[in-house]
Amino acid sequence: MPEPTKKDEMPNGQPEESVAPDSNGALPLPEISLEISPPPEAVAEGKVPIETDVKSTEPTESEPVQAVVAQEPGPAENGSNQPQTGGVGVKFQESSDSTIKEEGPCSPPPTDDDAAASTPSPTPQAEDANSLKKLSIELPNDSVPLPAMGRKDSVWSLGDGQGPDDLDKPIDSPPRSTLLIESPQSASVPVGGDITFVAKVEAKDLLRKPTIKWFKGKWMDLASKTGKHLQLKETFDRLTKILTFEMHIIKAKDNYAGNYRCEVTYKDKFDSCSFDLEVKEAEQGSQNVDIRSAFKRREPKQDDAPEVDVWEILKNARPDQYEKIAFTYGITDLRGLLRRMKKIPKEEKKSEAFAKKLEPAYQADKGGKIRLVVDLADPTVDLKWYKNGQEIRPSPKYIFEHKGTQRIMVINNCSMNDDAAYSVAAGDEKCATELFVKELPVKIIKGIEAVKTTVNERIELECEVSEEGAQVKWMKNGVEVPTGVRSRYRVKCEGTKHFLVIDDAAREDTGTYSIMATGGTSEARVQVDLKPLKVHQDLQDTTIMLGQPIKLQCEISPGNVPGRWYRNGQLIQPNDRINIIHRNRIHRLEIASSSLHDAGDYTFVPEGYSQSLSAKLHIIDPPRVHLDSMNFPDNTVTIVAGNKLRLEIPISGEPAPRVVWMKGERVILESGQRVRAETYGDQTSLTIEVTEREDTGNYKIVLQNEAGEATASVKIKVVDIPDPPEAPLVPVVGGDWCSMTWEPPKYDGSSPILGYFIERKKKQSSRWMRLNFDLIKETSFEPKKMIEGVPYEVRVFAVNAIGVSKPSEPSKAFTPLAVTSEPTMLVVDDVTDTTVTVKWRPPETIGAAGLDGYLVEYCIEGSDDWKASNQELTEKTRYTVTGLTPGCKILVRVKAINAAGASNPRTLQHSILVKEVIEPPKIRVPRHLKQTYTRRVGEAVNLVVPFMGKPRPKVTWLKEGKPIEPTDVTIRNTDCDSIIFIRKAERSHSGKYEMNVQVENHVDTAILDIQIVDLPGPPMCVTIEDVWGGNVALVWTPPKDNGNAPITGYTIQKADKKTMEWFTCIEHYHRTCITITELVVGNEYFFRIFAENMCGLSETATQTKKSALIVKEGLQIKTHDYNDHDFKEAPKFTQPLINTFAIAGYNATLNCSVRANPRAKVFWMKNKIAILDDPRYRMFSNQGVCTLEIRKPSPYDGGMYSCKAINDLGEAQVECKLEVKGGFTFYELMQRGVPLHLIDKYLNETKIVEQEK
Repeated sequence: MPEPTKKDEMPNGQPEESVAPDSNGALPLPEISLEISPPPEAVAEGKVPIETDVKSTEPTESEPVQAVVAQEPGPAENGSNQPQTGGVGVKFQESSDSTIKEEGPCSPPPTDDDAAASTPSPTPQAEDANSLKKLSIELPNDSVPLPAMGRKDSVWSLGDGQGPDDLDKPIDSPPRSTLLIESPQSASVPVGGDITFVAKVEAKDLLRKPTIKWFKGKWMDLASKTGKHLQLKETFDRLTKILTFEMHIIKAKDNYAGNYRCEVTYKDKFDSCSFDLEVKEAEQGSQNVDIRSAFKRREPKQDDAPEVDVWEILKNARPDQYEKIAFTYGITDLRGLLRRMKKIPKEEKKSEAFAKKLEPAYQADKGGKIRLVVDLADPTVDLKWYKNGQEIRPSPKYIFEHKGTQRIMVINNCSMNDDAAYSVAAGDEKCATELFVKELPVKIIKGIEAVKTTVNERIELECEVSEEGAQVKWMKNGVEVPTGVRSRYRVKCEGTKHFLVIDDAAREDTGTYSIMATGGTSEARVQVDLKPLKVHQDLQDTTIMLGQPIKLQCEISPGNVPGRWYRNGQLIQPNDRINIIHRNRIHRLEIASSSLHDAGDYTFVPEGYSQSLSAKLHIIDPPRVHLDSMNFPDNTVTIVAGNKLRLEIPISGEPAPRVVWMKGERVILESGQRVRAETYGDQTSLTIEVTEREDTGNYKIVLQNEAGEATASVKIKVVDIPDPPEAPLVPVVGGDWCSMTWEPPKYDGSSPILGYFIERKKKQSSRWMRLNFDLIKETSFEPKKMIEGVPYEVRVFAVNAIGVSKPSEPSKAFTPLAVTSEPTMLVVDDVTDTTVTVKWRPPETIGAAGLDGYLVEYCIEGSDDWKASNQELTEKTRYTVTGLTPGCKILVRVKAINAAGASNPRTLQHSILVKEVIEPPKIRVPRHLKQTYTRRVGEAVNLVVPFMGKPRPKVTWLKEGKPIEPTDVTIRNTDCDSIIFIRKAERSHSGKYEMNVQVENHVDTAILDIQIVDLPGPPMCVTIEDVWGGNVALVWTPPKDNGNAPITGYTIQKADKKTMEWFTCIEHYHRTCITITELVVGNEYFFRIFAENMCGLSETATQTKKSALIVKEGLQIKTHDYNDHDFKEAPKFTQPLINTFAIAGYNATLNCSVRANPRAKVFWMKNKIAILDDPRYRMFSNQGVCTLEIRKPSPYDGGMYSCKAINDLGEAQVECKLEVKGGFTFYELMQRGVPLHLIDKYLNETKIVEQEK
């Protein structure tokens, strides 16, 4: 909050006066005439109020008198000083005796020189009645005492309004800080003119743009008034980091004049500045028109009215008399007059004792230290310090220091008592200031602690704060604790410690206590309980036989505590059978004869305590099993398997006995699904939902309770159908029949086996067909009438007196099958020295069993020893018999094999002589290899050349008549072709390759021409032959290295010497000389030439050593030698990447700019992994601006992106974070090829974000 400004004071307590410039140096002051005609009776009775409220100076409807103020133009403008006659004439004559000082709302108070240098305006304009301007008026005042002049509350009264000094105070504005580095200044503009107000804010340390508002008057926000006459503009300078805000007023009107305000807000910072706009009337040829008559009242004017100089009256009056003067003379625009008085500059009298006075105000924190410094003009003068008019003596708190001409008073350990008005007297002169002490919040250093105690004990809660004598407030359950004389609570303070004391605690004191200070709170829980109950003898659990007496007894202290007895939560009342006894500390309950209803939980509850004593009383009776009432013969129960059995047996006993059913050593549980035992009150039952053969046996019943044990036994017999037989076997299968056997079932169901049923079905079918309707006594059977080639299965049923068993497992599938016919058309296909190749046709009749393969056998002519040539069946109809002796004769036969066996063999009619036939070789060169085969350097060469010949030909390769090195070229030969392979071709691999294929004395030859080409070298020499006008003639020689391919053309480029940026003049040029035309006069050019062949342009170019200067014809330019500036620099990012949010499915771009010479090579990376050949990304680079476009990004594309620029001088890198908002479904992410673990992570993060929202 800005500190108030205090005025300099004279030693006698009056405001210091300053001498205004004399009449020779100052401009003539204007005269103001006021005509007021209130009703005489209203003036006499004092019923004409004049409203001077700060918020509005307009008279209300209830005012009986309206005063009109008219301002006459100065004598320099109108040429006349005569006021209008009629009515009461009030003349204001401005004088140099008054002292008026104007302060800018955004600048510190002016110095004495500034006040003396300012001059009044020659033509002051009438202010708008609704506008508010900040003024500080100093008038002579003999009646105001010194302490009142120095204190902040000694503001001169203007009735209920504000004094002139109060106008400088901001109205309801937040704390201000320095944001504006340039504020708009007050200015004037003629009617119809344009004007601009500028405010600047330094945004170096600001994270975002501040908020600025423009106001006119108090509340009118100009943002809603923009249009034809008002425009708001803002700009930002990236180099200086300064925000500039402008307000343009176009074609100003009269009503635009007034007070304006500019407010800047950024987070918790605030700054504002006020300025005035004065709209001047355009100069006219004649201003003799009197407009005052339009504002005069219609009452009859008084001709002979004496003139009164109200200006002089106001100048000499005290501020508290301003309203009275305005009321007396009918002044309505009192604030306007005060503003005009303020504009008159004053010349302050230079102090003779002080070279530098005290500041208008000081501020210090409570407990801190402050230094008040004055600078004396005369160091020998006596100096005295005063506080609220009382002289200050040296002490440890007030320390006086001398430093040259400076006199310093140090106030140590400032307290609220030091918040006062201070003054210092040097001789007859005195200057004053005011000290504001800011009280720091009281913090709690040590909080109160929780307390747990008993009744009648003393409770003391302690808390320590940061300051002695601080005011705190004690609360209980949110309500302030009463601390009066009759209160149970006492509060005391010892230094920084505060205590809350309760001498005699009661249970009602239980609650949450807290202490509140200005800087925090602390709370704790206080628990007050009764005195503990001591149990000397607790109740004991008791077990009583039915009919015996009962006694329950306990012993507690204090002994005078009564209590109540409860059974199962019900209060026990004494009667003829129940007796309750209490003697001192002993409490006893007696029951004459026990019954089953007396069993239960007994509880003794002392009155006033939550603690209770409990015990259990059990009434017991021995158990018994009543099997006699069941009428089972020999206690045996018979049942057919599959039926439900429920056996209920009556039992008795108290407490209810524990019943256990057992079969052998296995216990039957109540929770069983099929077999379970249950007990209900006076009976127990055994339930078997579906009886099985395993349920047969003796079942034992065991009853137990506290009084004893009883047992009984029951036998259960279960009869059932037999088990199914084992799966039958099918040992023999014919074309339409089979034979089957099986074994009898292991379990006959406790009844003899009467016979068997047989069923058969096709394997692919699910319908079984019964083969016999009469039972078969034997364990074998022969099914007939089956279809050949169809798989079958058979199964067996066993039958006894109870019924038919389940079917056996089906037999293994079997198929009635027949062998195929013999193979056909067996012929010899090929013969060598050791092999014979034969081929044949499949059999004409294959049958349902199909064909598994063929078996080839051979024997030597003249013997019957047939040998199998193939160990495994072959499915092909061509086979080569190997391992034969050259020159021998053999016979060959072939058999067809299927599941039914081997067919009849097919044998060759004649024997075969094992001897190979010679076939001359022949090379079949592919069509594309009959011409020159061309490949680039680095590419792979893989050529396949087929050939023919028998026996296997011998293949050799030669290059230029020499053998081929196997390290350079790989050659692989087979029976029918040869492959030449070069993994990475080089120019040395070029040449003619000769292939020779030889079979004994027969040879065939083929030549392959392979050419490996590369990029050509640059031209040998480029020279500038001639320069004329805008033309340059160039000549060059072909390159030394043509890349093993003919030169197809040249590319010529030019570059200006200033920029050295190369531009292509012509491409695919075939000659070795050219004339470059249309060159710019005054530029100096270099040229370079690339050679081109079928592989492309040469990697480098040959540049002219000299440059060609294009000069204007008829002029000679003298060139001066100079050193070329080195423009080379390492990469540097002038605009870095910024963190970006993208919407899933919409293209996103990342931009940055880099400067480098030579041009840098730019790489883009995602999460430090280079982005290469990814169709989802597009990279651009234009004039140093690098752009990465991400096509339809998904959340998977989010991450850290970086841009790296590299040239020969160094490298630079920037990075940013890209976050993609909006999600995809699981199906969409799978379509985009996102890995499953990333999809799972993304879906989990999306679910968490939605839950947080």
